[in-house]
Amino acid sequence: MTRNRWALVAVALATFMTYLDNNIVNVAIPDIQRELGLTTAGIEWVVSGYILTFAGLLLAGGRLADRYGRRRLFLVGLAVFTASSLLAGLAGGPATLIAARALQGIGAAAVTPTTLAIISATFTDPRERNAAVGVWGGVGALALAVGPVLGGLLTQHVSWEWIFWINVPVGIATMVLGAWAITESREDEVRRMDLAGLGLSTVMLFSLTWALIEGHGRGWTSAGILTAFGVAAATALAFTIVESRVEQPMVDVRLFRRMEFTGGIVALMLWAFGLFGIYFFTSLYLQGVLGFSPTKAGAAFVPMALLMAASAVASDRVAARFGAYRSTGFGMLAMGLAIGSVSLLGKDASFLSLMPSFAVIGLGGGMTIPLTATVLGVMPTSQAGVASAVFNASREVAGLLGITVIGAVLTSRQGAALAAGHPPVDAFLTGYRAGLLLAAALVIAGGVAAFAALRRAHHLPEPQQKREELVLAG
Repeated sequence: MTRNRWALVAVALATFMTYLDNNIVNVAIPDIQRELGLTTAGIEWVVSGYILTFAGLLLAGGRLADRYGRRRLFLVGLAVFTASSLLAGLAGGPATLIAARALQGIGAAAVTPTTLAIISATFTDPRERNAAVGVWGGVGALALAVGPVLGGLLTQHVSWEWIFWINVPVGIATMVLGAWAITESREDEVRRMDLAGLGLSTVMLFSLTWALIEGHGRGWTSAGILTAFGVAAATALAFTIVESRVEQPMVDVRLFRRMEFTGGIVALMLWAFGLFGIYFFTSLYLQGVLGFSPTKAGAAFVPMALLMAASAVASDRVAARFGAYRSTGFGMLAMGLAIGSVSLLGKDASFLSLMPSFAVIGLGGGMTIPLTATVLGVMPTSQAGVASAVFNASREVAGLLGITVIGAVLTSRQGAALAAGHPPVDAFLTGYRAGLLLAAALVIAGGVAAFAALRRAHHLPEPQQKREELVLAG
């Protein structure tokens, strides 16, 4: 196996670890709460502390990777992530565990933008790069589903500490492999650090992520949440103005004039909105309505994840045969219809009756990987870290937004059904079905956006593509 492929293995392992920690903790919460005496607020921050620092620092991590070297930041971030995982398992109290989770998020924010950037720099041939991105996407999909199952098995048969300690040997092995296999890459011409853009983007993502995490508990109209949303909006506007005027911006806002870039980001966000939101609330449906154990509920998602991973790996070949705009648009359409079909299932559904819809969601979701390759391909190679960060930040925020919006729809419809005298299970199903249909509609809309964006990229004459790339690079 060539060194480039070993570099892909290192990137895939790091991606698996950082994605896994988004949800591996959830099933271990009762054991952690009992042993460490966590309050309800403490439980929330064990989960949310990681997401907050992860999402809030992604753009900063991408820019630092371009400036100081992607291999270097990959190894530094992985070291922070691995050490903080060890600390989390050793935590003797809530404060130490929450701090360790926040440190894990900082490490992940350094690692994650480098993964796609390293792929972009390592695989210069478009076909090889698209195949590598497919592997990257498949590994990420697998981690999202394996997290609850692995967390349940470790917690039930070993101890909750091992949901963190499992990262230590894998992290060390990945650092050794990455140090050997990954070739250093950075921006072609050293640009000055856009400190204003760096600071504004960090404040924007932190405040938006915090508001989305805390809104349900504090109330969406509370002063703190409204202030956080206001800060996010103000800093987003300031960021746009600064980036359009500064000589060497962190993110070139001219990119958003290109339909394939903006349409690709919109489609990615709608994909994440539907998948993350439904994934979260379907877990509640499986356990609260169908009576599945946590391990069985997690196992229900494994076939979906395996099919999504296989579909992601094959997506570049399908896109080459039929056109990325057709395969991606069809994949998101199929995924949206399958999400909608879950709303037809009720309180008597079985494990097997879930599988057809889950299988189509997996197969359709994996076909969207060419969107990622499009976002990477549009950005100048020298800004691959920032491109990766934009993609990951968009996905992370959209996923939180999906959980938030679908949760609000579910709660509202559930409350109305309870007020009308419906039994609690039926009331939950009323809200859950409304959330599913909303998610389905948005994913289908994302498919339309993907079709339009990638169709333009497919039909754009090569000389015009080169001219646009030169304008953005220069």
